[in-house]
Amino acid sequence: MEDLIPEIKEKLITQLNLKHLKPEDIDENEMLFGTGLGLDSIDALEIIVMMENDYGIKFTNQEEARQVFTSVRTIAECIQSHRL
Repeated sequence: MEDLIPEIKEKLITQLNLKHLKPEDIDENEMLFGTGLGLDSIDALEIIVMMENDYGIKFTNQEEARQVFTSVRTIAECIQSHRL
């Protein structure tokens, strides 16, 4: 899973157009929404598209997506669990 974290950081920077950030600027345990990176609902939709296109993961309910999108680490854990 540790190899997924830098990959996800890169994808988030690209997908969300966060050109002012480098992967090392993002703490994998930092909250993505609210007080952390400060992402919003539009960003959440972009992450959903990324998860579907890049990893084949579809979310069937909003609460599940909300829990997965807590941090880079929780996204990596979700991807890892779908690969098993």
